[in-house]
Amino acid sequence: MSRERARGSFPESTAQGAGDPAAPSVRQVVPVLAPTTHTGSSHNARPAESGVHPSTKVDSTMLHVASDPEKLPRQFGKYTLMRKLASGGMAELFLALHRSVAGFEKFVVIKRILPQMNQDRQFIDMLLHEARIAATLTHPNIVQTYDVGQVEGTYFIAMEHIEGEDIRTIIREMKKKALVEFPLEHALAIVIGLCAGIAYAHEKRGVDGKNLGIVHRDISPQNIVVTFSGDIKVVDFGVAKSLHASEESKGGHLKGKVPYMSPEQAEGQDIDFRSDIFAAGVILFELTTGRRLFKSSSEYDTLKLICETEYPMPSDVAPNYPAALERIVMKALAKNPDARYQSARDMQAELESFVRQERLPVSTVSMGKWMQDLFADKLAMQKADLQDIKPLADQIAAQYPPQDFSPATTGSHPSASFDQSSTGAGAPGAAKTIPPREKRGAGMYLGMAALLVAAGGVAFFALKSRNEPAKQAAAPTVETAATQPSAAAPAADPRGAVRIESDPAGAAIWINGDLKQEVTPATIDNLPFGSDIQIKVSKEGFESYKETVKLAQGDEKKISVKLDTGSVTAELDVNPEPTVWVDGKPWKGDWKKISGLSADEEHKIVVSATGYVPKTFSFTGKQGDTKTFKHALVRMTPQQLAQQAAQDKDKDKPKTNDSTPTASGGTGTVRVNAKGGFCNVSVKGGGAGVTPFSTSVPAGNVTVTCKPESGPTQSQTVKVEPGGTARVTFNVGG
Repeated sequence: MSRERARGSFPESTAQGAGDPAAPSVRQVVPVLAPTTHTGSSHNARPAESGVHPSTKVDSTMLHVASDPEKLPRQFGKYTLMRKLASGGMAELFLALHRSVAGFEKFVVIKRILPQMNQDRQFIDMLLHEARIAATLTHPNIVQTYDVGQVEGTYFIAMEHIEGEDIRTIIREMKKKALVEFPLEHALAIVIGLCAGIAYAHEKRGVDGKNLGIVHRDISPQNIVVTFSGDIKVVDFGVAKSLHASEESKGGHLKGKVPYMSPEQAEGQDIDFRSDIFAAGVILFELTTGRRLFKSSSEYDTLKLICETEYPMPSDVAPNYPAALERIVMKALAKNPDARYQSARDMQAELESFVRQERLPVSTVSMGKWMQDLFADKLAMQKADLQDIKPLADQIAAQYPPQDFSPATTGSHPSASFDQSSTGAGAPGAAKTIPPREKRGAGMYLGMAALLVAAGGVAFFALKSRNEPAKQAAAPTVETAATQPSAAAPAADPRGAVRIESDPAGAAIWINGDLKQEVTPATIDNLPFGSDIQIKVSKEGFESYKETVKLAQGDEKKISVKLDTGSVTAELDVNPEPTVWVDGKPWKGDWKKISGLSADEEHKIVVSATGYVPKTFSFTGKQGDTKTFKHALVRMTPQQLAQQAAQDKDKDKPKTNDSTPTASGGTGTVRVNAKGGFCNVSVKGGGAGVTPFSTSVPAGNVTVTCKPESGPTQSQTVKVEPGGTARVTFNVGG
């Protein structure tokens, strides 16, 4: 077999090798891929969209430009936040130090969602979904998730700290240093590591032995990291799909970066692991030819390239491209999923066979040395920066010595990876203990229980066994006599209550960032005394009311609120004239001027018209603000129109202009919670999962079934309006 590799004529770098009659060896390098210019799109609603990369990659330059020396370093539960790495509209990333007993120290990355996002149950569900998937994956080529919990009323995920850079950053650094060729052996090593990581995820089985059906859905240069030791890491399973995930991709919302979507993903069809294989093929093509495969002036045109055009072969770009490698690339890029590799493991095996046949020097050692040389300046800067802040972090941590996380103290199984710090006297910002069922709010219990169930059988068994004594005896807590000073000792953590009334009534109630099931007027009990309790009351069309109270032992406070009319206005200039939805509900008034929106709250306005792709405007306004949005709706592709027509045909009633503002039409959302425990949920037409659970379903009557840990199965039927949200709560506490 020929060991030649193409070095065609490249407009970006015509000086190197153009017209060279000597055919280069396969060992030689390939041109540097033009840097990715895609900056995210409105269909991919997740933290990365607002500038927060959900991976744990650390760009050392961020350590200098994004820090806040007045607030950092500081203690955050059992972690010391060292530097802010990035910040966006939904979450923040921090480099943190985790200390424990016997001098244990470990750098981690804390993904902490912003306080206002704690009020968004859909986002919290997405965060816990991300953690549920990531917690099941332990592989050298996948970023690890260590911990999930709440500190200071804020959810966070603690993840592996990766010392490295993503492919897009690598390419930009190479171009900055005028390095115009990407070593072929390193390009192949990257894709082999990528295949190994996603193959593990695709093949992952649950405790019942069934395949979890995990699909990453966003394989792209930004989500593949090369470490300075030469390892490959796949990051960001935040939009991953599994059999237990809410089917949020239905309803026309594309997830992932458009230039790396498979044809079936771009058309909004159901996808499986072969979609990730297609994306791996795109990356292999680009790294080994130096050219973008799907690059156009707009996402719409890029989708057309993916769905409607014939793809160029690598040899069309680089005439001397190895035939054996080209066969691998084109098989991965087959438009028909059945014609692609039927597993990432098969693609990995063929790449490794090619490397062996061509005797390419693929090595983690050489890759690591290459990365260290490429980013030598950044590494030196990072080292100096950490040397500057480490002493201060040591002083802060010394004030709060490591706490004892033994099972005897916390009553929890050591395998459960949640923060077990005490909530009593101790470090400010200490993480919340996960208390017994009788003493905790439903929101915290449901979120943590769902995560434990998905994380594995050992953690689930620990949670279940902790609660069983409480079912067998009417004791106020689940602590055994061995954990209490004496039988006569009073019950710990006494509770109080708050009575909340509002004018008008029917307002939503938030306690310490958790949305309660009750609406005003209501009494919220089981609240701890002696600590600040943050209360928020909100109602559509009115300004939110916030107050912080502190309860005395056995106390019950009363809060009466008169809500003021919302003061934020949105002015729309949209062509053609649209149907408008505001925060999930149809707007009945003048669509050009939407008034009465609450200040300091995130709002979403969706505009749509028959035959056009909907557009979403997300914004937050200050009191008295007027926001202006101008947009020309884009016509649907033939594939989108065909898909919408097929779905409309299946509906019981004809589609009207008031249908759901999504490309696929006629859908709404069902959100399911449980009081007094958790349950396994199945939603007809919307999949299955564990409470809290959210899914997109066709509009109409929908049956929701709840199977709790113990007790009878329950069912409810709810009506889901197009574009609306139906909430279902089951009482499973006996």
